[in-house]
Amino acid sequence: MTVVSLKENIEMVKNELNSEEQFFEKAVQTERFVKKYKKPLIGLVAAAVLAIGTGTAYDIYTQNKIDQSNAAFNVLMADPDDQTAQEQLKTLNPKLYDLWTLSKALKSKDQEVLRTLQNSKALAVADLAAYELSAIEEDAEGLENYAQKSGALLKDLALIEAAVLLMEKGDVKSAKEKLSMIDINSPLYESAQSLAHYGVK
Repeated sequence: MTVVSLKENIEMVKNELNSEEQFFEKAVQTERFVKKYKKPLIGLVAAAVLAIGTGTAYDIYTQNKIDQSNAAFNVLMADPDDQTAQEQLKTLNPKLYDLWTLSKALKSKDQEVLRTLQNSKALAVADLAAYELSAIEEDAEGLENYAQKSGALLKDLALIEAAVLLMEKGDVKSAKEKLSMIDINSPLYESAQSLAHYGVK
């Protein structure tokens, strides 16, 4: 064995020892850090596990609630008089219950139910109930008030219906004013123009 080989071997051993020394030094530093911050680290891990567990449990609960409300809704579609399904849907998903109630009220033209649904937290249900109630009651003022509401879904249709009611009463001038409020980009613009020109026969 040559001197150069021996020196190389010694250098290699030194490097290995330095590497091991650095590794042990870092291990000791890590151990000290863990000992020093043991409680906060355990708390952090516990909080993360709790957050993940809570999120998972909430997702399962929400999906279960959706599944149950869908099942109740399906029962009501088959048997609208099922009181148990009605109560279950009302409890689990009040907005879907209101939508189902609206569809039922529209079929039967139940004005009292429509009046109640105007306070629904499901905005589309409240909006449609307000429109349908005014239309069923042939209330030109109610239709106009509905059309003036911000974000009314059936604004242009309400204006046309109000105009038709006014024309039937002989107030053509007011009817044309209502029809002129319909925007040129509305899908009902052409119908409004025809109605303004030809009137109601």
